[in-house]
Amino acid sequence: MTLTASLLATAFTPSTTAVGGNVFLTAIIGLLPLIAFFVLMGAFKVATHWCAIISLVLSAVIAVVAFHMPVGMTALSATQGLAMGFVPIIYIIIAAVWLYNLTETSGRSQDLKAVFNAIGKGDQRAQALIVAFCFCGLLEGLAGFGAPVAITAAMLVTLGVPKLKAAITTIVGNGIYVGFGAMSIPATTAGNLGGEDPVSVAQNMGHLTSLICVLVPFLLLFILDGARGVRQLWPLALVAGIAAGIGHFVTPSLSYELTSVVGALLAFAACYLFLLAWTPNTPGEYHSEVAAADKPDRERVILALLPYVLVVVIIAITKLWKLGVDLSAVLSGTDIKIPWPGVYGNLLTADGEASSSAVYNLQTLSNPGTWILLTAVIVCIVYGTRSSGGRFQTSIGAMFAVLPRTIYTLRMSILTIASVMALAYVMNFSGQTTAVGAALATTGAAFAFLSPVLGWVGTAVAGSATSAGALFANLQATAAAQAHLDPRILLAANTIGGGLGKIVSPQNLAVVTTAVDAPGTDAEILKKAAPYSIGLLLVLCCLVLAASQGWLGAYMPA
Repeated sequence: MTLTASLLATAFTPSTTAVGGNVFLTAIIGLLPLIAFFVLMGAFKVATHWCAIISLVLSAVIAVVAFHMPVGMTALSATQGLAMGFVPIIYIIIAAVWLYNLTETSGRSQDLKAVFNAIGKGDQRAQALIVAFCFCGLLEGLAGFGAPVAITAAMLVTLGVPKLKAAITTIVGNGIYVGFGAMSIPATTAGNLGGEDPVSVAQNMGHLTSLICVLVPFLLLFILDGARGVRQLWPLALVAGIAAGIGHFVTPSLSYELTSVVGALLAFAACYLFLLAWTPNTPGEYHSEVAAADKPDRERVILALLPYVLVVVIIAITKLWKLGVDLSAVLSGTDIKIPWPGVYGNLLTADGEASSSAVYNLQTLSNPGTWILLTAVIVCIVYGTRSSGGRFQTSIGAMFAVLPRTIYTLRMSILTIASVMALAYVMNFSGQTTAVGAALATTGAAFAFLSPVLGWVGTAVAGSATSAGALFANLQATAAAQAHLDPRILLAANTIGGGLGKIVSPQNLAVVTTAVDAPGTDAEILKKAAPYSIGLLLVLCCLVLAASQGWLGAYMPA
């Protein structure tokens, strides 16, 4: 057997006490790559793709030297992360940004602004709140995987919101929906791997997120216009938050997969109806107005909304269609499961079984990116053949030519996202991330307060609340049994905390800076968004502690 073959054939079981036989020392060493990433980006202003590459190299060295992971397996773990980065994540981002760019290139973005101007009574802040909280939540519930952030942030820029404000508003508004994202895959994952009924986990999640939903719209107004924005628009924020909270509270008992969708739709409907009867006090710099000559007619309104309404309708059909055939199941049946060479069968769990994490799921027809791409193709044809009385002159060829330009524009973001995903997989497979969780789980009853931090860290590393559930669900359940806590509450905490951790995830930062066309601003966005992420996390920690001790009484499900 050659040396290479020998390296690839070596079995490896991650250990949470790999460094000096001490779980705390192991956790500190395991956190170093993530600390390096944020310090390089925040303190030294290093370009994000270099932060990711340097942290990836550091993580690989730590995996081999400190965690004793075979060199070959370390390298191949990174390649699985690269594959995951390209499909589904980069694939979705390219499709989503292309769809947005069609609106801009065709000139129909001005009509889109006019539509939201009418809904928001000429107040840019009200428009941004509806898009970032309601529309983004709807997309998150249906698609996930970066698509909601990419599309929403680009829409906010179209509405006239400054790029950095658009980015921060989007990722903060998105966070509370992530645990129920993509038809509640994170909640399902946490329940199944934690040994609990996903419905029970989702019910606990919904009762906790319903309280946080009321808070988030106020934060978005503060991001957009400080205390003045909150003072002038608090009734709208309250209406949006309560409506979304009701959706989160009630829906998990009926169909938990639709929690984000129902919550977002209720919030949107409530905002729309409320604004029919109430007019905000709008300062001049946030007042938007459309000249009478520029007001779009019915056809122009339909075509301006076409990309965004159509993408929601198409994705909703692929996820929800059950008449005669379960379309979601049929499309998922086209996924290709690939046991990752050199990793699957050699990466073992603590029970000595092959880790299922080493199976790469190549999504084809079940990938939201495929349907966003189809939407973009339809929009190309419609925009290329309908000029609305000659006002928007373009061609089908010109619309399709936007795609290669989009890919070229995204090239550095593609490198960043791929590198970040490679970093996540090396940290996860080597045991660096799990060591952090094991250290936190030693805190006994106090773990109820710290439980959401695990999900937060997991998503901050991997960029996915689903991955955070896969990493920590079993650990949460085990810690709950040891500390005599309700595992359903801790699994809910892990999943919601994962959504809040996505606000500061390097992958999410790369997506949103790409969407608003502001490369190199990751550090500035992180600096301004992190306090909201950490503040919401602390609120969640207090709620979870109260729920675990029975202090919330009948508010929590039985």
